[in-house]
Amino acid sequence: MKITAEAVAADTTCPGGSENGTNTCSRVAAAAAALLRQCESFIRQVPDSAFASESALIRGGTLGKHLRHVLDHFAAVLWWGEVEGPISYDRRERNVAMETHRDAAIAAVLSLVSRLNAVSRLPGGTSVRVLAMISADGEEAELDSTLARELAFATHHAIHHAAMMKAIAAEFGVHAEPSFGKAPATMNFEHAH
Repeated sequence: MKITAEAVAADTTCPGGSENGTNTCSRVAAAAAALLRQCESFIRQVPDSAFASESALIRGGTLGKHLRHVLDHFAAVLWWGEVEGPISYDRRERNVAMETHRDAAIAAVLSLVSRLNAVSRLPGGTSVRVLAMISADGEEAELDSTLARELAFATHHAIHHAAMMKAIAAEFGVHAEPSFGKAPATMNFEHAH
């Protein structure tokens, strides 16, 4: 299914919508966009020298590699309607410019934020298929899901990688805002207690 005005107009129902009529996909896309903007702001404060430097705490990890991994997951969801077949989080390009060049990473973030605007207009219950690798020998399972659920997954997944990026950055003397890499449930709990 291509993300077109016709596709949005053809389905005016809002499966998974809230009681006030707000589309679930729109709400989840807004949360995803906010997280990606947080990533952009964070990366802008990281010096070039630290962006691609390997962590002593997280072996093999760099800020650029973690960010690329996050952006790959969002891209898999956001471009599903433009490619043949199901969403696949396991088929990713590595050693790409966004791992080592902050400008390329920032451009990729901004492109995905723009794409979220188009996807946010689709109903949250829009059906998608997900291909997941379930063993090291390459065995895969194809699963049913929804667009909103996969956007929520990519956002939740990104929060954990943001926490790792925050730890790596601290090794290089860069300190992120306290909420970066912290799950909404954790912040909700902290505010309640």
